[in-house]
Amino acid sequence: MQNVLADRELLEALSAEVESNLTRHIAAAAEWQPHDYVPWSDGRNFEFLGGTDWDPGQSELSETAKLALTVSVLIADNLPSYHRELGKYLRTGHWWRWVGRWTAEENRHEILIRNFLMVGRGVDPVALERMRMEHMTLGFRRPAMHLLDVLAACAFEELAAAVRHRNTAARADNVIVAAIADRLAADDELQAVFFANLIEAALDLAPDQTVRAIADRIADFHVPVVQLADGRTSDEVLAAAGIYDAEQEPELVFKPLLEQWNIFSRTDFGEDGEKARAELEHLRG
Repeated sequence: MQNVLADRELLEALSAEVESNLTRHIAAAAEWQPHDYVPWSDGRNFEFLGGTDWDPGQSELSETAKLALTVSVLIADNLPSYHRELGKYLRTGHWWRWVGRWTAEENRHEILIRNFLMVGRGVDPVALERMRMEHMTLGFRRPAMHLLDVLAACAFEELAAAVRHRNTAARADNVIVAAIADRLAADDELQAVFFANLIEAALDLAPDQTVRAIADRIADFHVPVVQLADGRTSDEVLAAAGIYDAEQEPELVFKPLLEQWNIFSRTDFGEDGEKARAELEHLRG
């Protein structure tokens, strides 16, 4: 029977791993500037400042691009909620430095997409603002979790975001949209690596606890959902557009990380760990 570690013990035991992964993450992350991706010369005033307000004919984006970028900016706009949820568990030492870095990277995504959409009049700015107000008012709240659950959930969420952005880039008929989506995906993938590496270290430290968290988070996994102005939800429209389909999560999100963590070849699980691994058997190979 393996010893069960309290969250405070895990925070301390994994602190050095957080520090080394933060150093690696910063070194691996390419420096980029959000203003470089915005065609500023396309911008003009709205009626409030003597210009003309938006109408659908001004947008040069496909319906797929409008949808994908609207969902991405609304999710990124809700950053205060995500920051608060993550900060509840990681507000100490090197962990807190990582929360700051992650928050800064996510905020940069929101700045880029919003500026691009407003300057190019890609979507209705009034409808977008109303959705933003509603989405942020509702906020985001997870049920209470232990540290390992938080880390596993974040690894899956960041990889899922990367899948969404890579698919957006692949389906974009606008070169700037494709460049933006690929840029965001690269950040998502690096963030996923950070969380995945901590889970890998935790598996060596507390294998049964960690695989239990992995199995629980897969069983309860769902990406953030945005209510769109037309009454539809982002999950159904993204699936229809071929950008993100929950039915593909086993292949594109879960299996790659389970393989990285060697879940099906490890020999250090006790009885509880074997039970959790059995729940993941349908995701083998």
